[in-house]
Amino acid sequence: MAAEQMADRGEAPGQTAPQASPPAPASPPASAGPESAAPPPARPLDSIDRDILRILQTDGRASIRSVAERVHVSRANAYARINRLVEDGVIRGFGARVDHERAGQGASAYITLKIVQNSWRTVREQLQALPGATHIALVSGDFDVLLLVHTPDNRALRELVLTRIQSIPEVLSTRTLLVFEETDLGPRPDRPAELA
Repeated sequence: MAAEQMADRGEAPGQTAPQASPPAPASPPASAGPESAAPPPARPLDSIDRDILRILQTDGRASIRSVAERVHVSRANAYARINRLVEDGVIRGFGARVDHERAGQGASAYITLKIVQNSWRTVREQLQALPGATHIALVSGDFDVLLLVHTPDNRALRELVLTRIQSIPEVLSTRTLLVFEETDLGPRPDRPAELA
């Protein structure tokens, strides 16, 4: 579908039909690991790109027409810019911010892990497969990995930590920090300094 047709219908970038999506980058050979595929070199973002990112971070369902009007470019230009941001890996995807408690995941925790040296890639693959894992970071300091998980209840959280995480051979120790309350600090219109 041409960019103009999509824009004229006011479709949101995250709601396009599969055939309207930008072509996927070529995948690495089957033998290559996920680390071997190098992303394209980063192109500098101008003020219009930053404005588009702010709009889409605040409302991922904003239509191409709405984005174009708000950044004062044509719909085709806005569509092309969004496609470029996706192809360059600046926009990694479109999604919904979820209230985990209302979605039936009432227990949240940050879990710190100490792992065997040079085992990050192996551990990361296993942590990504865990149910309820939403953020994984390799960090410096007293521990090596910080993991955020959301589970239905404390029993499921206990099972996740004691059975799944501590059974990973490269995990030397864990510490669980229960989350009593959390606030999403995602981009908001009242925070104009984002991406400045």
